[in-house]
Amino acid sequence: MSENEQMSYIDGDVEIDQAITRKSLLGTAQGVSYAGVNSFMRRKYTKDLTGADIVVSGIPFDQSVTNRPGTRFGPEAVRRATGQHAWGPIWPWRFDPFDTLAVVDAGDCFHDWGDSHTIIQAIEDHADWILNSGAEMYTIGGDHFIAYPLLKAHARKHGPLALLQFDAHRDVDKDDENRIDHGSMFYRAIKDGVIDPKKSVQVGIRTMFEDERSFGMTVIGADEVHSSTPEQIVSRIEEVIGDHKTYMTFDIDCLDPAFAPGTGTPVPGGLSTYQALAMIRLLKNINIVGSDIVEVAPMYDSNEITSNAAALLATEYFCLRAWQRGARGTPMIED
Repeated sequence: MSENEQMSYIDGDVEIDQAITRKSLLGTAQGVSYAGVNSFMRRKYTKDLTGADIVVSGIPFDQSVTNRPGTRFGPEAVRRATGQHAWGPIWPWRFDPFDTLAVVDAGDCFHDWGDSHTIIQAIEDHADWILNSGAEMYTIGGDHFIAYPLLKAHARKHGPLALLQFDAHRDVDKDDENRIDHGSMFYRAIKDGVIDPKKSVQVGIRTMFEDERSFGMTVIGADEVHSSTPEQIVSRIEEVIGDHKTYMTFDIDCLDPAFAPGTGTPVPGGLSTYQALAMIRLLKNINIVGSDIVEVAPMYDSNEITSNAAALLATEYFCLRAWQRGARGTPMIED
């Protein structure tokens, strides 16, 4: 390697390891999808949040699951799956969201694996660090319990939030406030006043539980999603939420196991990947202030289709947020 080539490598002007070599927080430089330092969509991997619009973070926690464990490996798997999508303009938006949004990957939230009850404070502190920087937060789980401390942190900044939940389960089982359980965290969030149930919508539900009260939330079952268009479902969401500040949480088991087998509690009869993507694309009037994607368990996956679905759902979210900030696509090039 010549001296010039070595300097070019050190300066980060080559198409690999962009997670550590890239200089700008904006834009996408094409690189190999199968190699290099791993980060979400090849964004800069850093603890310096200066200038970031949105910070991606992983929470590898799965000690509250009721069925199969393994979502602690979700953040790693989703990051890896995004590598094949980090090429520039995203279909059908026809723009690169990272030309508009400055996004960094801040790595994972640390917690004491020997004391699960410390996870709430650990996640709150981690979220406060990001939100206090002025950036928004996008989180990759981990099991769904992580949404509870994330909601608490977001509510401290924004006040009581609307919850837009894509899920097979309602996750509002009664809780005595001592359980760490991925089936009860939204009951706790309602009880704590961090979400407004009358402004909240649960989409894709297809399970029951002992206490079937809705607590005032609008429940859109999977059967209604299948018998409706994405436009009709999003219209209902808009009617309920209005312009209220919203936290969006996406449990990958909202998708049918045919599209997402790699999860801890798969429930047949769910949404297709296309249905979910189509609805996210239509959420342009929803005032989203934070979001997550959870419950990816790669050891139960088949050919990484669950990780890939989660990666594209996350990418779609960034396109939505970029559109809300003025990004627009270029027309198709005519032959």
